Amino acid sequence: MFRGSGGYIARHRGSKIVIHIPGELITSTQILDTLDTSSPFPNNAGDGGGSKLSIRNICDDIALIWLLGIKVVVVIGCRPQVDERMKRRKEAADLGMGFDDDDVEVNRYSNGMRITDSSTLRVVKEEAGYVRFEVERQLARSIKSTSRRGVKPFIFNENGGTSESSVKGGNVVGGNFYSSQPIGVRDGCDYLFSGTTRKIEREAIERSLNSGDIVILTSLGVSPSGEMFNVPSEGLASTVAGALSAEKLIYYLSKGACLRNENEKVVQSLRLSEANQLLMHNNVHNDGWRVQIPQEVTCKNQREFLGKAGWGMTALGNGVKRAHLISPVDGALLQELYTRDGSGTLISRDLYDGIRRAQVEDVNGIYDLITPLVREGNLIERTRQALEKDISTYYVYTRDDLIVATGQLRRYDDEYAEIGCLVVHPDYQRGGRGDAMLGYLERLCLESGATKVFVLSTLTVQFFIERSFRLVSLEDLPESKQKKVDTERGSKVYMKEIKSSKELVENELMWDR
Repeated sequence: MFRGSGGYIARHRGSKIVIHIPGELITSTQILDTLDTSSPFPNNAGDGGGSKLSIRNICDDIALIWLLGIKVVVVIGCRPQVDERMKRRKEAADLGMGFDDDDVEVNRYSNGMRITDSSTLRVVKEEAGYVRFEVERQLARSIKSTSRRGVKPFIFNENGGTSESSVKGGNVVGGNFYSSQPIGVRDGCDYLFSGTTRKIEREAIERSLNSGDIVILTSLGVSPSGEMFNVPSEGLASTVAGALSAEKLIYYLSKGACLRNENEKVVQSLRLSEANQLLMHNNVHNDGWRVQIPQEVTCKNQREFLGKAGWGMTALGNGVKRAHLISPVDGALLQELYTRDGSGTLISRDLYDGIRRAQVEDVNGIYDLITPLVREGNLIERTRQALEKDISTYYVYTRDDLIVATGQLRRYDDEYAEIGCLVVHPDYQRGGRGDAMLGYLERLCLESGATKVFVLSTLTVQFFIERSFRLVSLEDLPESKQKKVDTERGSKVYMKEIKSSKELVENELMWDR
């Protein structure tokens, strides 16, 4: 595993990642139940005995990714702690044990949002302080343990470079890194001291991150007038990630829920458009201050997954590159960041907007795009009649009705597919459109069952080598293709084996966009 992680370690070094930890994982060891496939969001236990995860393990993993050069912001929730405290206070009041009835409220929610009165706010303050210091002490322990071994954190300069810190270890810092404001009255419901984020102090957070510190935030936000509000931590994490233009927003799930398709396989990745379809199918809406989930959705695992997916999509819309939902399994964070298949579900921005299957009306545009390369001898000549005949195998990347890139995809026997005629307009070759077209065609290959993708090239071999294609012999091609190859052109054959969609998604991080 470690040998295959080198590329991911280098790729993530210096990146900003926001991690959300739900309150359910703070106080006790999480033990996952056995797999339940009766729900589209079953518990993903892995083995029958379950896997254990404690906040100590989580903080050890966070300290490790910090040591590997990642800038980390941790957002902590305390909803279950507050629920339990309010429940016990109400029970004590009912028994006449020290509380006045007027001073105690039951847990009140409206459309999934807590209504925070003054009594509840006092409990939120206490429990937010508890979870903060619990996580802070565990992170401090993990960080200082590396310092005792002589390991020093990275200092990140303004140019993205790193230098070794002159101190022996980083710090876990909190503070007024954001201001809040009241939700107010919505749909006739007064949410009292429940609030939303007003402003993220981006520069202050980045100064701490660039100093090698880990920033920690809770759901308590202060308004400019000095009032304190209870801000949903999931929304806070999304807003912070967007304000920082973070590379990743990672949500720990409180249970081992995972999204499965109709074949009972775990869905490793979703495009933004696919995730949007998932939310629309379940009638989930993001109103800006909340993710509204219908009451008809009663499965707790499903509600949590859809809610965090909704906040993740909001972050993607604000500039975050990736959102991850991972199960509370020991080592899940490391597996998600540093292995090909990861451990959860990844949601990424739709980088393929503008790519579609070519139509007959596109023949002239494709012909004009490839003709200069044909004249130079870099492409096999294709007449307009040939293009029209095979138009269903071509795909185009358009911008304002101009075809800026094209590519051809042919399926062969068994698991083979060929990508050819990959051409980008000279004026758009530095915008990552060649990578986008190649990635799109690779996805189509994988979806159709073709895992061995090959290209024949004479001059653009380095482009494919840098994208994990390797040189093979003509005999490695399917027989039906071998008979059609013009050996006089001297084209070299390069092949790539695609193992998972998540591998393709991670490769997109390297695009020059």
